[in-house]
Parts: sequence; structure tokens; C-alpha cells
Amino acid sequence: MKKSQRAAILSTLFMGTGQIYNKKLVKGIVLAAIEILVIILGIPYFQYSMWGLITLGETPQYFVDGHAYGDHSIRLLMNGILAVIIILVCIGLYIYNVMDAYRTAKKAELGELRPAPKKILDKLDKMFPIIMLLPAIIACLFLVVFPVVSSFTIAFTNYSSPYHIPPKNLVSWVGFDNFKNLFTMDMWSDTFFNIIKWTIIWGIVCTVLTYFCGIFLAVLTNSKTVKFKKFWRSILVLPMAMPGFISILIFRLVFNGMGPINQLLNKIGVDSVSWLTDPTIAKFVLIAVNLWLSCAGTMVYISGILTGISPDLCEAASIDGATESQKFRKITLPLILYQTAPILVMNMAGNFNNFGTIYLLTDGGPVNPSFQYAGSTDILLSWVYKMTMNVNQYSMATTISILIFIFIAIISVINLRRTRSFKEEDMIE
Repeated sequence: MKKSQRAAILSTLFMGTGQIYNKKLVKGIVLAAIEILVIILGIPYFQYSMWGLITLGETPQYFVDGHAYGDHSIRLLMNGILAVIIILVCIGLYIYNVMDAYRTAKKAELGELRPAPKKILDKLDKMFPIIMLLPAIIACLFLVVFPVVSSFTIAFTNYSSPYHIPPKNLVSWVGFDNFKNLFTMDMWSDTFFNIIKWTIIWGIVCTVLTYFCGIFLAVLTNSKTVKFKKFWRSILVLPMAMPGFISILIFRLVFNGMGPINQLLNKIGVDSVSWLTDPTIAKFVLIAVNLWLSCAGTMVYISGILTGISPDLCEAASIDGATESQKFRKITLPLILYQTAPILVMNMAGNFNNFGTIYLLTDGGPVNPSFQYAGSTDILLSWVYKMTMNVNQYSMATTISILIFIFIAIISVINLRRTRSFKEEDMIE
């Protein structure tokens, strides 16, 4: 049997023994110590965690003299997922241990081993990027992956009010029942499809209006025929100077039933308008307010793109007899679209999840009695918020969150891959 095979087998039987066989004592001792710790401390923890993850508890939690007894299903769920992540990390380390022992022995067989000082320096040089990224990777694993996976698993439980809220009640696994109920039960499916229809309209209309209004204002304020350009730009960017949530709250007062707009209408003999209490009008108000808030930012970055377009292109087109509209359609607009297509896709994804404007302006209202825990202007994300914060329907809220993620991810990837800026590697000079 070759030395490399022997080293790999030894490391397979017990971590670190292959490295010790290859005379890498420090590495071998460290790896062996890790396996010993996992055996002594990890196995009991993993057994308990896997039991908790599978059963989610057997006895509801109760308190005696301030001490808790019994099982808390959600804590068991989180603990089990954390244990799975740690197990996967240990498996990765175990695989590295076997491969490292094999590679080191193989190099010794081929006579490729270098002197120790040079080898250490080369190893440090190769490992430097990984060492620098290691803290970020660990943080991402436990601060991003762990919460996301934990949240997603709730969609496959019955964690909801009133009968399955810990600590007094246990939570159980229900598989895909929540997804099935969302599409087959009338009270859920009617609400879901109506809200997703409005969410799509909201996302597309807000994105398109903001984008093309921003282009219009940017072209207008950069036109040679417009005077006092700096003044007009300063006026148009004023919405960016005030925090968005303050602006939205002011608009909520302005469009209130007894607000200044209705008072003005009453003075001129016009009846009050139900700006925020009529479902259709409220949706138009939301789109208009979002346009006012977002248009300035679009205008600013498109103005930056316009200043980077070479004037020689327009001059050459003028010599060839092109009109202003032709120069805009054939030169300016394609260059703007090329450079802003990825931003346009990101803005659309952002508008699908534009919770702040909906929540602060209408709070999802007006009330729609045929909807389940939702109002007439709620989008999917605000509906999820209400189910989570108001009625404790955590399992269904997480189910909808997964569908939101899948929907936005598919739309974003498809649209981004179809843009020229994604397909072409070189930038236009």
C-alpha cells in the first residue's frame, strides 16, 4: 500500500493521525484534539439537538417557582438547526483532514516537498485571502444563514395562534400543508391572489414611472435650452433632503379626510375626496407619493450618466442631419438603458418589497372584509408583517415570505441576464 493511501486511511479512521504519520505533528495534534472534543462534548449535544429538531418537544413548557420545565418547540427548532450547521462544518473539516493527509503524502512520494520555511511562507501566501475572509464567513454563517434557514423551516410547522404558540403549546411539523392551504382554502387563496396582483402592479408601475420620469427630468435639466439649470436641479432634489418616513407621514396628514386638500376643495364648492379610504384612489395616491419620493434619486444618477456621454456623438449625428428626438432615441436613451439596466432590475425588486410607503401612508387600508388579515392596499410584505406582528400567524407568514423570495429571485435573475450590460463584459468607451 502506498504511503498516500495509508495516510488517507489513517485520517479517515481518526482525524489528525494521517498528519502525524506524515510528520506534521502540530496539525495532526490540533485535528485530533478537535475530534476528541467533538466526541466528548459534541455527541451528547448533537443527540439532544436532533431529537428536538425531529420531535419539536413532547411536553409543553410550564413554570414552577420561577423555573421552566418541559419543552419549548421553537428553541428546540433553532437549536437543532444550529447543530446541523455545526455538523456540516465538522464534516467539511473531516474531508479536509483526509484530503490534506493524502496530498501531503503524495508530494512526499513524488519528491515535491519543499524546505519547511519556504513551504510555510508559500502556504501563508496562498491561505492569506481565506484567513482574511474567515471572520466574515463565520459571521455570515451564523448571522445570515442560520436566521434565514431557521425562518424558512417555520413554514413547514403549525407555529400559529391560538393553539400552537409556545411556551404553553407545542409546535408540530406539518410538511407542505401551509403551501397547500394557501392555494386551496378560499379564505387564503382569494387574499393571496388579489394581493399578489396588486403587488405586481405596484412594483411595475412604480419602477417604470420613477425611471422614465427621472430620465425626463434629467434630460430636461441638462438641455441647452433650459436656463437656471442649477436652480431647477436644487428644487427637484429637495425631496431627498428630508427623511422619507417624515415625508410620508406629512402626506398622510395632507390626504387625510379632514386634511388641507379636502378643506381647499370644500372652500371652492367641491365635495371631499376619500383619498385614503377609497381602495382605488388610495392606490393612485400611493403611486403618486412613491413617485415624488423616488424620482429625484433617479434623476441624479441619470444626470451623471448624461454628463459622461461624449458630445462628439451628438455632433456627428447633427452633421448627418439627425433631429433632437432622433439623437435622443438612437444615442442618449440606449446609452442610459445600457448603464442603468441592472439598477432598474434592483429597483423593481425593491419596489416589490417597498413596505415603508404602504405601512406609513395607508397601513394597508382601507379595510377589506373579504381579505384574511389584509387591507385593500397591502402588498405581500405588509401582509406578512401584519400576520407576524398582529395575529401571530408565523407559519403562514413564513410560507408567503418563501414565495416572495422565489418570485423576486426568478424575476430579477431573468431580467438581469437579459440585459446587455450583463451579457457584455467590456464597457462602452
